[in-house]
Amino acid sequence: MTSTVLVSGGGIAGSTLAFWLARNGFTVTVVEKAAGTRSSGAPVDVRGEALDVAEGMGLVPELRELATRTDRMTVLNRSGRRVGSLRLPTNDANGVEIPRGDLAAVLARAAVDTGAVEYLNGDHITAITQDDGGADVTFAAHPPRRFGHVIGADGLHSGVRRLVFGPERDYVHGLGLFVATTALPDEDPDPREVLIHNTPGRALSVHPSRGRALAAFIFRGDTTAHDHRDTAAHRRLVRDSYADAGWRAPELAARAAEAEDLYLDAVARVVTPTWSRGRVALVGDAASCVSLFGDGSSTAMVGAHTLAEELARGGDALARYESRHRVRTEAKQRGVGLASGLIVPGSGAALAVRNLGVRAVSLVRRPRTLSA
Repeated sequence: MTSTVLVSGGGIAGSTLAFWLARNGFTVTVVEKAAGTRSSGAPVDVRGEALDVAEGMGLVPELRELATRTDRMTVLNRSGRRVGSLRLPTNDANGVEIPRGDLAAVLARAAVDTGAVEYLNGDHITAITQDDGGADVTFAAHPPRRFGHVIGADGLHSGVRRLVFGPERDYVHGLGLFVATTALPDEDPDPREVLIHNTPGRALSVHPSRGRALAAFIFRGDTTAHDHRDTAAHRRLVRDSYADAGWRAPELAARAAEAEDLYLDAVARVVTPTWSRGRVALVGDAASCVSLFGDGSSTAMVGAHTLAEELARGGDALARYESRHRVRTEAKQRGVGLASGLIVPGSGAALAVRNLGVRAVSLVRRPRTLSA
């Protein structure tokens, strides 16, 4: 029984974990609430140790084929004039930037191709009862089953964490920021350039992604009463928050408010005192993250690989996994203040200082930028 593992969540952490567990001799079931592979077009990075994980899966050539082509971020003022540009190390020897949906799909196919991974799409866990030998799991749609371990790889709003560890409010702490995204199917931006416009407390970026432009809105606000399921409130919030901003912000916010694919959530820090209870463990954003600023995709892939390694070793596997990987996640969480201040300066003075820095870097690098 201990050789069977249920993974809740078929995203980046869940599919990476499923692949490496199958490679190490486990029989794996992945239950994913969505009916199919997640399709968000938001670009994410696979860098550093995560690229090594992908290399071990034989996926790096495919990831590079699917990569975006961005190499610079250009800051725009209220009228749309360029303030300056920064070069982006998005696709180099140490990493690759790829739309999140493409990365999730590649990882899921790799897991299925092992022949030892079963996906239950369109379902979720409703109850978990465990003992020393395993865990009995009840599903919303499929018959109950028993597994040696259950792993929650189901993100910021983890159902496994809620069922086994307690209510979300105990672990998820809003950072006073929101992020919203929507596709811009009729846009044809420069494939190498990310555009960003700020007013105090607000940022709007247009990312070319990979032939499917994406608008992202990052803004400061009161997240204490936020409900991630209230789509009508999300539409009002993004429209109202940018109604008086510069550049194209009011237009793009109005379009986002009408779009069927609008995504909005609070930016949050996940802090859990322990990542396992009995036969149940957490990985990826369900365990520890700073959503948006925490390099979540790369960290999730590395954490999933570490967890699979330790489960294969047996013994006190879950404690060893947490000891090894918590060092990485804590380092990411310490950098959130600096990252948020650079992307979303909270005052006019902070925005002016940030833009002066961008101008200075642009002047130093101008010959290289113009020849790109």
